[in-house]
Amino acid sequence: MKTFSELIKKARQEKSLLLRHVSTELGIDQAIISKFERGERKPTKNQVLKFAQFYDLNQDNLIVAWLSDKLTDELQNENLACEALKVANAKLKYVQKNK
Repeated sequence: MKTFSELIKKARQEKSLLLRHVSTELGIDQAIISKFERGERKPTKNQVLKFAQFYDLNQDNLIVAWLSDKLTDELQNENLACEALKVANAKLKYVQKNK
């Protein structure tokens, strides 16, 4: 179970790309990309999509990693996090079914 930051860092390293090259291609500041790779800053969904396209990564998998990171960050210190996620899952299914 890899984090968004691990996935994009690995993809960059596998392609032997420098941060400055990725920065130029994506139009995202090099320091910000470095923070994304270290998990110190969270990208927007649009930025996630840019990374998926640039690195030729599965878009859905990268979005799932990004979303799960956001949820984990928000809920990691909550004792009832797992129970809340179960309820949220049921609510999401209900909302999506009734759209």
